[in-house]
Amino acid sequence: MIDLNNESGVEVDELALVQLARFALTALRIHPQADLSIVLVDPDTMTALHEKHMGLPGPTDVMSFPMDELREPDPDDEPPLGHLGDIVLCPQIIAEQAPDNGRRPDEEAQYLLVHGLLHLLGHDHAEADEKAVMFGLNDRLIADWETARVRS
Repeated sequence: MIDLNNESGVEVDELALVQLARFALTALRIHPQADLSIVLVDPDTMTALHEKHMGLPGPTDVMSFPMDELREPDPDDEPPLGHLGDIVLCPQIIAEQAPDNGRRPDEEAQYLLVHGLLHLLGHDHAEADEKAVMFGLNDRLIADWETARVRS
């Protein structure tokens, strides 16, 4: 189940975010009944989370809080079932930075949702090789999502 709670005070295409999350989970072979929580927050709330959990000042665009440490299964394994965790997005920060990344705010939010989901599944980008894998997968999932949306 994917639960989205918009506490940001900003209107966001919540349905598109939930549909993208479901699409990405399916593409990554995560069990369709795995739980995921998406929370949209305002900059003050994101600042508090960022400072408390990362020790860094100010707000950020996305944070991920894994729960059951689920991972993408090998091709012959059963899809994992459990609670993936929480993805926290800050639409105001996302809208501010979207032009710097050549995206509209909704596109940036979608990109960062997938980014947060990949973090929940254990991906990281601290090292160059990890970054190449994670960002390559992020780009592929977004491209596949956009192609699927055009077809439907």
